[in-house]
Amino acid sequence: MFDQAFESLRKATESSVALQQEMFRKWMSLWPGIPVSTFPFSELQKFQKKWVEVVGELVKKQNESLQTQFKEGLQNIEEAFHLTEIKDPELLRAKIVELWQKTFDYLRQSSETHMRDFQHAVSKWAELMTKGVA
Repeated sequence: MFDQAFESLRKATESSVALQQEMFRKWMSLWPGIPVSTFPFSELQKFQKKWVEVVGELVKKQNESLQTQFKEGLQNIEEAFHLTEIKDPELLRAKIVELWQKTFDYLRQSSETHMRDFQHAVSKWAELMTKGVA
């Protein structure tokens, strides 16, 4: 009796795995540039591990970038509060313009950094998709 139950469970598991593999092949065939018939599942696991590394690297860069932005933002806020101490209108105007320029320079640098990180992630993804995992 147990043999029949185990045999039925084995057959059900095999057909479930076969169905999942077929579904995966169909989904992957929708992506251009991926030879599905030659795409072994061990390669998928390697691809996933490599992609996790790439995404982890990107998240670390984003974290560092956000920490830098936060620190610079706090410095700008502190400088803005010190502007009230300035009594000379011409010096006040010069300090405001300097603070404004620094703020927009930080914003430009931040945008460029985010764009470079995004381009790096896209190029890594494209490299993984076209060349496969080495």
